[in-house]
Amino acid sequence: MKKGLSKSAVIVTGNVIVVIICLIFLAFGLWKVLSDQVFDMNMKQSMSGAPHGDIVVIGIDSDSIKAVGPYPWDRKVYAQLIDQLEKAGAKVIGFDIELYTASNNPESDKLLGDTIAKYNNIIFPSHAELENEFARSTKVKAGELIMAQGVQNPIPAIDKSPHRAHINAAYDSDGVIRFNWLEINTPQGILPSMGLAVAQLAGADVSKYLNMPPQQNSPKSQLTIKWDGMEKDFETIPFSEVFNGKIPASVFKDRIILVGYTAPGSDEGTTPVERHMHLVYAHANILNQILNQKIITPVSGAVTVVLAALMVALFGFLTWRLKAISGIVFVFSVCIALMIVQYLTFAYSDYYLDAVGAMLSGLISYIGNIAMKTYFETKQKNYITKQFGRYISPDLVKEIAKSDSEIQLGGIKRELTLLFLDVSGFTPLSEKLKPEEVVDFLNMMFNLITERALENHGTIDKFIGDAAMILYNAPLDVPNHAYYAVKTGYEIQKGMERVRADVEAKYGITLSIRIGINTGDVVVGNIGSYLRVDYTAIGDNVNTAARIESTASPNQVWVSESTYEQTKAYIEYNFAGEKLMKGKSAAVKLYEVVSIKGEPTNGEKPGKAS
Repeated sequence: MKKGLSKSAVIVTGNVIVVIICLIFLAFGLWKVLSDQVFDMNMKQSMSGAPHGDIVVIGIDSDSIKAVGPYPWDRKVYAQLIDQLEKAGAKVIGFDIELYTASNNPESDKLLGDTIAKYNNIIFPSHAELENEFARSTKVKAGELIMAQGVQNPIPAIDKSPHRAHINAAYDSDGVIRFNWLEINTPQGILPSMGLAVAQLAGADVSKYLNMPPQQNSPKSQLTIKWDGMEKDFETIPFSEVFNGKIPASVFKDRIILVGYTAPGSDEGTTPVERHMHLVYAHANILNQILNQKIITPVSGAVTVVLAALMVALFGFLTWRLKAISGIVFVFSVCIALMIVQYLTFAYSDYYLDAVGAMLSGLISYIGNIAMKTYFETKQKNYITKQFGRYISPDLVKEIAKSDSEIQLGGIKRELTLLFLDVSGFTPLSEKLKPEEVVDFLNMMFNLITERALENHGTIDKFIGDAAMILYNAPLDVPNHAYYAVKTGYEIQKGMERVRADVEAKYGITLSIRIGINTGDVVVGNIGSYLRVDYTAIGDNVNTAARIESTASPNQVWVSESTYEQTKAYIEYNFAGEKLMKGKSAAVKLYEVVSIKGEPTNGEKPGKAS
């Protein structure tokens, strides 16, 4: 990568793209499908299943249709039901039944209307005629009431109650009923929902609902329904049993009655808590919510954005600080914690914190940063492989490439064994050879040296003309590195015996190789400037190895005392004497390699990182 596109610049650019993607998703509500699913799950898990005890549903079920007669019934049936409930002392009677057309029996229509007129606690619904979803979304402003084009009322013969209510169902984008409009503006005035109208008529305090502040980007008076019960949770009595006088009057005294369809396949909708719920129970849940004075308040969108920003920053930052497994555990732990916080907030405070957007924004940040991290790690491994692949054992290259720990390339102190070798007699030989023959000879000789070095886990530091420097125990640990260095020198000398014989026979020139080996602490790493660096070793022990090589006898391998002490169990030596070397205040004991008599048996595999 060029200097202008540094690692930091790539990370910053990548995270800017992550932020833009998250903002797009948040701004356009692309998380809504998943958010709605989590909302439904929270709603179902938090419902008490114990609605307000004043609510009774009288259901028009299959048995009632069999008992009373084929549906639709003669409307005098409803008149008789009203009289029975009024005599029993019912507080309010709300019908979730649409009577928008005259029946075949006008006298029954009139009878029902007269019955309604006798009492002041009866509600038969109207239906607000709303525009289609697209048209409404273009005309209704946030914070204003939904505006209806018109109202479908019960027929005049029946429309005798002073109390009005709408039974319009409000469907979310996925067809689920999660909210309702408590009030709709119509040409005939403001029309309350059935739940609100019944609660108000029952004497409940509805002031907080009439003055409810509009939710963000929603019409005024839009109520998120607190579903607190499924159909089975509400006290439900079949219509026919009430009509036929089988239920004691005391059951209905001072109670709120909702009459609606409960027969299979009639007037059903999908809700967060039940896939096929008869909509009379939707009104019952709204009524229950008002009686219990509950309002679900979504947390401000600004809080969601701030939380999302926090997750993006946190996940992005820690991706670079944690290892892969730790990062995954952390990310999923935070996501689970967010879901728990969201649920507890909703269940115990009726505030709804939509954490899905924040959670998924964090996951996008994590995925984006882990992709960048993987790219740079792969790039580093490729660099290492390319950098060292020509100089060290293939086994070591594999160990470096798959190592999770970073290799310290800036220069570290560690114990190495260093092997120096030099070829004598090469200059007169090169005078007798053509240039291309010189290159071929050097390649042949250095192939021998390279093969022996790599086979014994060495790192070829450099070739300088007809000399070479080889490191052992860098960049990764090589157990028994002194042994492998001596073994390399011995095998090189053995391999050069045939080469020397061929050169002397063909050109009359005697070639010889001197090899010096020393073990000790050095500084090893990438050493140089930003324009040019070399992976090499420096220090007094490096100089000592070079001077041992220059002192060694031709075609011999000489080692220092430190190397001798680490390898004498496996190598046969002759004492070569003591030599006073430049820069040394005391003479250095030297040993000449005679033969290999064994090998380490501690079971350690050379080349494996510790």
